[in-house]
Amino acid sequence: MRRLSPLPARRQLAFSRRQTLAAALGLLAAPAVLRAFPALAAAPELGPSTPTFQRFRLGGFEVTSLLDASVMIDGPWPIVGEDRLAGEVEALMAANLLPERRFRPGFSPTLVNTGRELVLFDAGNGANGFVPPPAGGQLVKSLVAAGYAPEQVDVVVITHAHPDHVGGLMNEGKPTFPNARYVIGATEFDFWKSDRPLAAPKESNEYGSAVLFRSHVLPLADKTSFLAADGEVLPGIRAVAAHGHTPGHLAFHVESQGKRLLVWGDCAHHEVASLARPDWHALFDQDKVAGAATRRKIYDMVSTDRVLVAAYHTSFPSLGYVERQGEGYRWLPLTYQLEP
Repeated sequence: MRRLSPLPARRQLAFSRRQTLAAALGLLAAPAVLRAFPALAAAPELGPSTPTFQRFRLGGFEVTSLLDASVMIDGPWPIVGEDRLAGEVEALMAANLLPERRFRPGFSPTLVNTGRELVLFDAGNGANGFVPPPAGGQLVKSLVAAGYAPEQVDVVVITHAHPDHVGGLMNEGKPTFPNARYVIGATEFDFWKSDRPLAAPKESNEYGSAVLFRSHVLPLADKTSFLAADGEVLPGIRAVAAHGHTPGHLAFHVESQGKRLLVWGDCAHHEVASLARPDWHALFDQDKVAGAATRRKIYDMVSTDRVLVAAYHTSFPSLGYVERQGEGYRWLPLTYQLEP
């Protein structure tokens, strides 16, 4: 049989192109062939994802922000802007592309590993705080997800004694962090221990906080240290006076190898409204004037010094910076500034 000579390379290429084009046109002309293969079922909707912790280095320390609660609530008026018309607060939300009457506050305790001690700032809602389970009271789950056990916590620092900060100290009548010692401002402890808040109306936040204080903070008194407004928790962690929200509310400077973080507790209840209008009254501030003065003082300090902030009630992971903007300030959420 006679052998066929190979096609020249150019004719082979042309032939290959014609074959490819013909095959494609054939598929287009025969949709019935494609329909012979069954369609895959649509994947089910899985709902939004919710991260439970974010970790970063601060000098020689390792810091983890932990999610305790995630819930949409009414507001931010009157939680922020209690002394303003609702429409004024709603207009500020609309101008910032946010829902006018709904928001998702953060509830974000901060964990600092100094290399020698594991220090937790605030204990979340627990079962009896402002946001109970299942939406709230998730601190222990987030702690475990981050790689720690409650038994490993050495120190629990309380910025103030509202239920969403101390509700997680106890679980079914027992300490959630059984090996920890506790730190709280002396002024804060003395106020809530007194009879004054119990004289408030029973439906008030002040009364409810006093009741929870007696069941969740007082039982730990023999393991508790009481700080002055500028007291030291341990080397690298020092208190900063931030009174007004409560009588002894404290913020805390955390510093290692020249890197700084301010854990500011409830110096803001909303990342836009609280900072843009620091003079607006906050519903949960016990001293409205002092609360506004503290916000201006703290915002001025962190914006001037360009200090990273752990801001409990801003959107999770509740970490960011503050810059001046007009008559107020602006919250800048943390992105990749701390990555190596």
